[in-house]
Amino acid sequence: MSFFKRKKNWIFDMDGTLTIAKHDFNAIKRELKIPLDSDILTSLSKLPDLEAKKKHIQLDEIELKIAKLSIPSPGSSEILKELKTQSTNIGILTRNSFSNSIETLKAAGLIEFFHPDFIFCRERALPKPNPEGIFRLMELWNAIPEETVMIGDYVFDLEAGAGACVDTIYIDPTGEFPFKHAATHCIRELGEILNL
Repeated sequence: MSFFKRKKNWIFDMDGTLTIAKHDFNAIKRELKIPLDSDILTSLSKLPDLEAKKKHIQLDEIELKIAKLSIPSPGSSEILKELKTQSTNIGILTRNSFSNSIETLKAAGLIEFFHPDFIFCRERALPKPNPEGIFRLMELWNAIPEETVMIGDYVFDLEAGAGACVDTIYIDPTGEFPFKHAATHCIRELGEILNL
């Protein structure tokens, strides 16, 4: 049986995986006036509560503008349509906010494939690379790690998958795969999943 047929539970990163990456993280860090050498959510978590709250509101506004410009990555509609014909669970684990996740999926024309209860974002689970969101989705689905896969374009996605003991698929359209050491499979576009 193929890898594709063996997996019953599919968890996708959103930005850069289901959609074409548009975030300029260094530009966002400069706008938020936070260090360039740390990821955004980690930096915000170290700020005093009031300052962190203000910066999160600012981050939401920045990300909403990006969300409204989202377009699907090559193969995303095809793989999601195929998964919908199978007896599978489909979810999202993103470091984005819930409201901006919905806007992203609407703009990219992918909203129909996802139940809101299965979209886990920074308000619903500790951010990746923490695997909490994967564990919570598996709990909702009564799923086992052997039948679950995490798909993403960055090392945090792969580390979250490893932390949950699930297989990982690393997507990198450039084919360079700098984080391949952390992945079960490497692909350049989502349609390749069908041939795994």
